[in-house]
Amino acid sequence: MDAEDSPWGDVPSRSSSNANLAKSINTGTSESTPKAGQHTALTSVSSPRSPAGRGPRTPRKVGAQPTRLEAVDDSLGPLGPLGDNVSAQPEPEQPPAPPSKEQPVLMGNARQAPSVSSSMSRSMMDSVELGDDDRPLSARTRYSGAGQPLPGSVESSRRQNQPSVSIEQAARPSFDITVGDPHKVGDLTSSHIVYQVRTKTSSKAYRQSEFTVSRRYRDFLWLYNSLHNNSPGVVVPPPPEKQAVGRFDSNFVESRRAALERMLNKTAAHPILQHDGDLKIFLESDAFNVDVKHREHREPGLGENKGMFSSMGFGSGGGGKFIEHDDWFHDRKIYLDALENQLKALLKAIDTVVTQRKALAEAAGDFSASLHALSTVELSVSLSTPLEGLSDLQLRIREVYDRQAQQDVLTIGITVDEYIRLIGSIKQAFAQRQKSFHSWHSAEAELSKRKATQEKTLRSGKTQQDRLNQLQADVGDGERRCHQARLLFEDMGRLMRGELERFEREKVEDFKSGVETFLEGAVEAQKELIELWETFLMQLDADEDGEPFFKPPAINVAPAKQKEGRAQGSSDENAQEAAATLTAEQEE
Repeated sequence: MDAEDSPWGDVPSRSSSNANLAKSINTGTSESTPKAGQHTALTSVSSPRSPAGRGPRTPRKVGAQPTRLEAVDDSLGPLGPLGDNVSAQPEPEQPPAPPSKEQPVLMGNARQAPSVSSSMSRSMMDSVELGDDDRPLSARTRYSGAGQPLPGSVESSRRQNQPSVSIEQAARPSFDITVGDPHKVGDLTSSHIVYQVRTKTSSKAYRQSEFTVSRRYRDFLWLYNSLHNNSPGVVVPPPPEKQAVGRFDSNFVESRRAALERMLNKTAAHPILQHDGDLKIFLESDAFNVDVKHREHREPGLGENKGMFSSMGFGSGGGGKFIEHDDWFHDRKIYLDALENQLKALLKAIDTVVTQRKALAEAAGDFSASLHALSTVELSVSLSTPLEGLSDLQLRIREVYDRQAQQDVLTIGITVDEYIRLIGSIKQAFAQRQKSFHSWHSAEAELSKRKATQEKTLRSGKTQQDRLNQLQADVGDGERRCHQARLLFEDMGRLMRGELERFEREKVEDFKSGVETFLEGAVEAQKELIELWETFLMQLDADEDGEPFFKPPAINVAPAKQKEGRAQGSSDENAQEAAATLTAEQEE
């Protein structure tokens, strides 16, 4: 047979290699090696590859060599190891390669596949560390990289069970704002209170993480009005109301300071208002007045917003009577009106309680002054000392009443007053929604007029083309304005729904916290009063037992001085008696 033509469609192997391999098999030179290893070596060398499984083969020129076929007792075929898997260099003297550590595990249960699959399995076994894992090989090779959790591992199940946090909440900056150090500045005609606003934030929009600025009350009012104009439909936390009389009183200044601090913290915690540019100017600017004027006159964005709102009717007073067609908003209006009335009645009752506590504190002070005057007149020490102690006790009771009255204002009173002002802010948002509704209907009416003018012009048939183009452009502009007004009204409605839900959640939390603080303060005040009265009774009991509890420690020195006087007097008497005796003896 010609050396270039193979009946098996393959390149014939070299005769020397085939002869030597057949000889080694017949003589049994490989008996010392394991059977599994021998089977692996033979299969890897002698497994033929079918022509169908091969691709198009380029003709190869092989030199003519004599080929001798010998019978081989092997299940692979009568022709022995044929195929292109035979090594190019004859290596008759080398024994078969010893089996690797992982091969018996893979071959123990299944018959060896052809040479292509065996070579693939060996390469996969070499790259993957086998163990006691019962998972499929594909799963092990896919997740063999370091740092990747396996599908059935505890880490992956823990990651799947963890509650997911939205990106908005994770990226939301934190603010901690304190308003303190209120002090009076200015002369008699321009005197006012200035507050120090200290801010700690994690927002990258600010130059520093901690900064302090000085602000007065009208600056807070500017911030409130600016936020309302910039974010229509948003419930902006309002500042406390103005007060013409008693605005420099210490209690009023403290209550206003606490209200301003709550306003800023709620504004900074709002997901929309915390990104407003006016809030950044208020919290960070050292030249506040200059920056405000620059923003109002030179910043183009603010002018565009104001122009857009004025063109849609926000700058005017609105048109006509508004009839609410949404039942949800209608019910909320009725609810807010009733809530406002109830909160105003509660605030009035709290003011009455605070007034009575202050009056009781004044009465305790007057009682203390009367007892002190009586103790100074009384000559008996056993009566004047308890009276003086009772006078001091009434002074302490007056301090407790004053402090409790202030706590009532700063706990539940300030919460009720804040939500009354918040309801006013919600009503302003409702008014902005009404204006957007009127602007929408005004845009629709204007669009109808423009369409009617266009149709009338088209029916006349005598108008020039420029006039028709202008009318068409006017109609398109009217449709655009109408569409924008409708979208603004719908978006404001959805925004206000979310704002009112947020209002309800915060109302429950704030009132719960305020009532708890109010009750804790009341309990502590009563405990302090009980302790004062019990201490006074113990003093009276000690005085009745003969141990004057009220007398200062210096009083205990008097008996010692009396003993020294008595001893000195007795010594003088003894000296006089001795002198008299001596004189009598001399006379005798």
